[in-house]
Amino acid sequence: MTLAPEAPERSRFQVSLDNFTGPFDLLLQLIGRHELDVTEVALSRVTDDFIAYTAELGDSGVGVDLEETTGFLVVAATLLDLKAARLLPQAEVEDEEDLALLEARDVLFARLLQYRAFQQVAALFRELEGAARMRYPRAVTLEPRWAELLPPVQLGVDAAGFAELAAAVFRPKPPPTVGIDHLHASTVSVPEQVAILSGRLREQGEATFAELVADCEHGIVVVGRFLAVLEMYRARDVALDQPEAFAELRVRWAPGGDAGSAGLTEEDA
Repeated sequence: MTLAPEAPERSRFQVSLDNFTGPFDLLLQLIGRHELDVTEVALSRVTDDFIAYTAELGDSGVGVDLEETTGFLVVAATLLDLKAARLLPQAEVEDEEDLALLEARDVLFARLLQYRAFQQVAALFRELEGAARMRYPRAVTLEPRWAELLPPVQLGVDAAGFAELAAAVFRPKPPPTVGIDHLHASTVSVPEQVAILSGRLREQGEATFAELVADCEHGIVVVGRFLAVLEMYRARDVALDQPEAFAELRVRWAPGGDAGSAGLTEEDA
């Protein structure tokens, strides 16, 4: 087995100035914390050193890191703008352009801090990515004892049933209708109810009012039959028996006979 040659180790870009020597990121931190005056930084010298640094990487076979190069250009441009703003006089400024540069100084510092925050987030992402490489998903199936916990799926519909379901989906639906029977109840004829009760009482001779209305499906029919009983009582076709108030009312067929003990008079009826 042959091993691939290891890639040359990449060294970080170092800045070497009269007043500072160290990594480029550290230079950025010192300027952001106001521990190093940006006006004392020779940006042209830093740029020349970075160009030489990238050339050395190309000659050594490591290659130029596009991300590192882009980051350097962003920071260098920011430092250039910041240095231009710091070189303006700190006294009262009457020129609007000079005033705008002074106001942009804080924005430039914020841009430096934002760049530093992006660097920290990128480092966190690299750390999380490296930790995730050590994790492997479970690539095996369920054990038989767990796979057999659920019963097999059994469909109770055959091919003909599925065809019927599909046809029902595309079958035109009847237009929706709204019933209005509950809004307008049908009328009840009192003479018709008198005829019904007369026929029943002729056969049975006597019945309670509850028995006479047992077949009524609507309350309006019950009211109609009660009015029919009163009409028959007025015509002296029936006699009413009610021992006391709210007791059960009994209706007895007695055409032309006694009115009964219901305590009703013709005026009450």
